[in-house]
Amino acid sequence: MSFFLVFLAILLAGGLAWFAVDVARGSSRGNQPEGLAEPPADLAPVLLPEHPNPEDIDAIRFALAFRGYRMDQVDQVLVRLRDRIGVQAALIEALTAQLKSTRASGIRPGGADGAVHDG
Repeated sequence: MSFFLVFLAILLAGGLAWFAVDVARGSSRGNQPEGLAEPPADLAPVLLPEHPNPEDIDAIRFALAFRGYRMDQVDQVLVRLRDRIGVQAALIEALTAQLKSTRASGIRPGGADGAVHDG
């Protein structure tokens, strides 16, 4: 029984010493910083030209962050690509509708001068 009490006293003293060191270092849970600091960028910001082409997309390089690529850079590029694809899709739709209406009216596109002639 006396060995058990000695063992218990040693555990209690060790726990108190651990707690005292933790409080002295200021690393208790209330003093922890909120999240991680933003890592410094090791690459220039990802910029795309106004009208990106496949080579521009192939050349994209994102800076590595703690959890992979920097999400803000990836999000920015994806928004630009989404907007550009939306503009191109709308243009294709408008040109397709114009072509259908031209074919339906029986008018054929003109020669090299761009004039429209009645067929």
